Amino acid sequence: MNQLSNVEFMLLQIIAECDQASGYDINKLINQRGYRDWADIGTTSIYAGLKKLNKKGLIESEDSGEKSGKGPMPIRFVITEVGMTTLRNEVIVGLSSSRERDKRFDLGLAALPFIDKDEAIEALRKRLDFLGEALERIKQKYESQGNIRLPLYVKVLFLHPMSLIESEQAFVLKLINELLRETRDHV
Repeated sequence: MNQLSNVEFMLLQIIAECDQASGYDINKLINQRGYRDWADIGTTSIYAGLKKLNKKGLIESEDSGEKSGKGPMPIRFVITEVGMTTLRNEVIVGLSSSRERDKRFDLGLAALPFIDKDEAIEALRKRLDFLGEALERIKQKYESQGNIRLPLYVKVLFLHPMSLIESEQAFVLKLINELLRETRDHV
């Protein structure tokens, strides 16, 4: 079976967790857990992902039988046996071999010789501000969801990116200090 896209992987997780879930249920969990903040998941990609999972036989769709309002009968999704096996395999691969990096930032680092050290320091200070704001948003969402009272698998969705951002902040500060030292040494 082909590897799943990040959206498909996330959708399969949510459907497995909920036993069965409608598009509305899935969207609600995505918002509550902040997936949109770090996983590039748009509303349309959710429905496209559900169609792909259904086509691959990893989930099945069924009418819920519970109509509320004037809209169409809500469709609920359930994970298949093949879907559960695929999910388990994806979790193992994801935990053991994934490596996420900001490639654009790395390219910027590689091109440091092409700008003045002062420009580099200013840009890196802006990155620190950006990272601080991102960290604060995640912390607020984590606290609003119940922080330490959350189940571990939900808690880590917040703790991991917070840890990565804090590590990135430490790296950027070290780089700024290195650039400042080089500037002083060459004066």
